[in-house]
Amino acid sequence: MQPNRNTFTVSPKIIWLSSIFMAILASIPKVLQINITKSELAVDAGMAFIYTLFIWYYNLYCLPKFSISGNNQNQLPKKLILSLISGTIFMALIVALYHLIFSHYQFLPMFLMYQFRGILINLTIFLLIHFIYQSYDTQQVKLQLEKIKTDNLNAQYELLKQQVNPHFLFNSLNTLKSMIDVHDSQASDFVVKLSSFYRFSLESRRENVVSLDKEIAILEAYTFLLKSRFEDGFRIEISISDKSRKSIIPPFTMQLLIENSIKHNIVSLNKPIHISIFEDDNDLVIRNNIQPKKNVEQSSGIGLDNIKGRYAHLTDQHVKVIHDKEFFIVKLPLIYEYSHY
Repeated sequence: MQPNRNTFTVSPKIIWLSSIFMAILASIPKVLQINITKSELAVDAGMAFIYTLFIWYYNLYCLPKFSISGNNQNQLPKKLILSLISGTIFMALIVALYHLIFSHYQFLPMFLMYQFRGILINLTIFLLIHFIYQSYDTQQVKLQLEKIKTDNLNAQYELLKQQVNPHFLFNSLNTLKSMIDVHDSQASDFVVKLSSFYRFSLESRRENVVSLDKEIAILEAYTFLLKSRFEDGFRIEISISDKSRKSIIPPFTMQLLIENSIKHNIVSLNKPIHISIFEDDNDLVIRNNIQPKKNVEQSSGIGLDNIKGRYAHLTDQHVKVIHDKEFFIVKLPLIYEYSHY
């Protein structure tokens, strides 16, 4: 069995070796007969070998090249019946050819004997194929789970780089220094917010989801740092109902989106950036005006891809991205932990 890109295959070695084994096993009763000739024994073994090969390839051909989600257990009885019918027809053709070679045997007893043997071979191969497939299916599930874990770890790693971004920390410390130099009364609040933000970063880096209310709380600490840095060049409005605040969200999702908006747009007193966070039906909307920088590093899209990937693990609803001339909008589906929502 050698799966490749979620395609179910069986090694030719398994097929041919099992066919040889079936041929030998089926010929044992013939060996015990006193008057059996070597030619009859060889033909008998050849019939079992050819029939087993046919059953192998027929059943493999009938199986879809399914991924782990493509197997339907309800189709197994139907497939078994079709396999038995096809095997019966093929065995009838082989027996007819055998009777032409050894015409001294009575056709009907020989036909019934070989059909009975064929049914046993058919059932054995059919069960073996589906046993191998179940092993394949289980392996694919494990691989997918490992991939999900790996993707989640990669997402956490990328988020951790964003959370402890040296550039952000450098700018924050520079802002703090400037506030201290001018004896800004908000300098102490700035230190508290900066400490809260990084403490939350360390506490939440292993969590898959947090409440939206908790996410907004840390976002307010984060935006306080941004306002201290950009002053009136950074404006944000948050309008979320109490009900929606009980929903869950991957941690630092909104921080990543806001950080991206600052990264790619001009933020100044003359051209302030406006960020709005609000509800729209069953979506949480993060919207910012577009005023692109002239020289900006090319976006890798890693942050947005991580957000999409983490939401894909939580819900079948998709993250929507709308990019027009005026606004860049991201719509995140509102997810609730309890079904009564």
